[in-house]
Amino acid sequence: MRINTGLAKGRRLRSVPGSATRPVTDRVKQAVFNILGDDVQGSTWLDLFAGTGAIGIEALSRGAARSTFLDIAPLAIRTIQQNLAITRLEAGATVIRQDAFQFLRGLPNTRYDFIYVAPPQYQGLWDRAVLAIDLNPGWLAEDGAVIVQINPREYHALPLQALELVDQRRYGATLLCFYERRSERAKESDSAPDARRQPTDGE
Repeated sequence: MRINTGLAKGRRLRSVPGSATRPVTDRVKQAVFNILGDDVQGSTWLDLFAGTGAIGIEALSRGAARSTFLDIAPLAIRTIQQNLAITRLEAGATVIRQDAFQFLRGLPNTRYDFIYVAPPQYQGLWDRAVLAIDLNPGWLAEDGAVIVQINPREYHALPLQALELVDQRRYGATLLCFYERRSERAKESDSAPDARRQPTDGE
């Protein structure tokens, strides 16, 4: 893994020892930031289940104001700290060792522009995380987005109140789901947009 663009372009990141983490591929990481474009500048990020920290670090390299990295695994925390040192982006980072769901149940003290959710596969964690944010939406800025990285076979529609699915992009064995705060029109509707949407091919 390496940083694609920005202040730390070309720097290689360390991987978390073992097989417990699901690192984002360079292709998917590039796609995420191509989609977001200039919105990354000056933004704030919450990298849940951060693993190597690749997403939050890429955001900092591209001009994000701050990234918060959260993981419960000691090896992941150590790897994030090492990668921040490698890229010399520590000044814009906060690293927290804590259970993601305990964190999301807390009183929001920051509204993040982007919350990236990429937990270990097939453990029912991605949907729990999105539902936790839906229940406590103060973590997300008014015009922010929750970005979920999962295997396409993991996806299913969620009974959301504060959030709504606005886009899906598929890149081989990776599906990106983008959730935003629910519009007033959607709140008044009894329809379920999640159930009707189909992923678009990211090719």
